[in-house]
Amino acid sequence: MRKITSKYKQDKKRRTNQFIVGGILIFIMLFSTLGYSFMGKEDENAKKINYNGFEFIEQNGLWFTNIGDLDFVFKYNPKQTEAVDSELKYLNNYYDKPLYLYSEDNEAEIEIYKNLNQVAQRIRYACLDEEEYFLNNKTLINEMDCDEKWATKTCEDNFIIIIKNNDSNIIQKENSVDCEVNGEN
Repeated sequence: MRKITSKYKQDKKRRTNQFIVGGILIFIMLFSTLGYSFMGKEDENAKKINYNGFEFIEQNGLWFTNIGDLDFVFKYNPKQTEAVDSELKYLNNYYDKPLYLYSEDNEAEIEIYKNLNQVAQRIRYACLDEEEYFLNNKTLINEMDCDEKWATKTCEDNFIIIIKNNDSNIIQKENSVDCEVNGEN
């Protein structure tokens, strides 16, 4: 059997419960807001590098930078790749144009795709039109492992060719960028 209580005691118990629940909600809201505000602060110990006027920040083993409204992410910071000598065209040359790619290195291919996909109109796999192609006048590519569905392009197209080799080298011929990446990884 239930105990008979007056209307006054019922109202008092209900108000007490409402104050307790309200206090708990205020506590949760206050501390979640404080926690969120601390979460957004940059790590004081984060590695930062300034290179050619750009700030590179390391997070989770990757290097991030912002150029204009575009965010770029790289596995290596620019100081780790200074030994690679290259004279490349500006990023604007790829803006809103199709980009063709041939790669023997998945890691380099992924990095090209995630950074240039936001700039290029589209990125598609392709093969060179020529049967034999010299990369830096020392590496002979006799057979590119191409899918028959891929387009055939020339160096006049925006074309990036990534070949595994013992050296690291980048050369630009017309609109073609030829990259040799260290194949020992």
